[in-house]
Amino acid sequence: MRSQMTRFVTDDTGATAIEYALIATGIAMAIVMAVQSVGQQLTPIFEEISQGFGSD
Repeated sequence: MRSQMTRFVTDDTGATAIEYALIATGIAMAIVMAVQSVGQQLTPIFEEISQGFGSD
C-alpha cells in the first residue's frame, strides 16, 4: 500500500498534458482578443467603403 501511495505522489505523467492545455488556452485567448481588436478597428473602414459604393 505504501509503495502504491509513493508511486501516486511521484507520478507526473498527466502534468505535461495539463501544461499543454493551459498553453493552448492562453494562445487561443490571445488570438480571440487580437481578432476582436482588429475587427473593431476595421468596422468603420468597411462602413465607409460600403457608403462610398452606395452613393453612386
